[in-house]
Amino acid sequence: MTLSSQHLPGAPLGVGILGAGPVTQAIHLPSLARLTDILEVRHIMDVDPAVAESVAGRVGARFSTSMEELLADPDVDIVAICSPHQFHAAQVIASCRAGKKAVLCEKPFAMTGEEAAGISAISAETGVPIIVGAMHTFDPGWLAAEAAWGDLPEQVHTVRSSIVLPPNPRFEDFATEIVGRVSMPERDATDPEVIKAMLRGGVMGLAIHDLPLVRRFAPDFASVEVLHAEIAQPFGYVISLRAGAVAIELRAAMNATWEPAWVFEAIGDDAALKINFTPSYVHAGSATAQLRKAGQTLFLGPYGHNGYEGEWRTLAELASGAAQPPSAETLIHDLEFALSIADGAVGLVDAGATAAEEVSA
Repeated sequence: MTLSSQHLPGAPLGVGILGAGPVTQAIHLPSLARLTDILEVRHIMDVDPAVAESVAGRVGARFSTSMEELLADPDVDIVAICSPHQFHAAQVIASCRAGKKAVLCEKPFAMTGEEAAGISAISAETGVPIIVGAMHTFDPGWLAAEAAWGDLPEQVHTVRSSIVLPPNPRFEDFATEIVGRVSMPERDATDPEVIKAMLRGGVMGLAIHDLPLVRRFAPDFASVEVLHAEIAQPFGYVISLRAGAVAIELRAAMNATWEPAWVFEAIGDDAALKINFTPSYVHAGSATAQLRKAGQTLFLGPYGHNGYEGEWRTLAELASGAAQPPSAETLIHDLEFALSIADGAVGLVDAGATAAEEVSA
């Protein structure tokens, strides 16, 4: 057993990363570079050996092309799962069974409620804490607002998430030199199957960052009714829904914009919250929040780090036993909420196609 695997008091915890794509390169490695007193990247795995070797070389870590090899590495205390989403559930379960101290899984951590329940059972059986990479829930700006908002959740009637960003590669290139980037294929945005895939991808890949926040203000999340859903070109969505008595608007556009904006709002009868989140890839510190109630406005932030760094700080605390993980029920309900919105949006496309066929007939 190595000294690092014993984890001497005060020594950094070892990190292993499954998947060395752009998110690992442009977000996680720069975040971890600011936390070397508590965390150290020790193993990078990717199915592309050239990518694995190149990315591992940036941080002086070993590399492999095998999940099994990374999980068998005694120097790895914490596993981050940054692979394509179809591998998440199996890799989370394998990481728990390998006896690691904590697991971070990028969103979504499962693609069905059944998968999520299986993950929850393994986490309970092994005692390995799991967090999901919905980074805004770890942002100090959000946490400060949560601590100050009082009875706002009980009175909210409208929630809005509005995202305007340039395409990810522009931000990725600002952050680092990306190796192994895969080009997106051209898609026919008039094809109903493409529209459904884009809507599902938009909800499960982008909106999902804010859906745990939305759910804080929509306790009746099981009664989701999607009222309108359409895609925006070249990528984005406009989705309107209700969850119980709360009206929810989800909007996103990724285009040639020069000024990014990521705004979350929760509006009640006598109070309202507005949060401006910083773009993920530019490492520009925390969100800022405005909490308006009783005729007064409370300004919160900015703080020194963003939600991604907050995730890693939380993981270090979980792995050392200094914090408690979110409940399995919370993670499962967050996922079910996202899946119900995606399914509802796709269902509207199917319903529209059926109506068009009946008219043409």
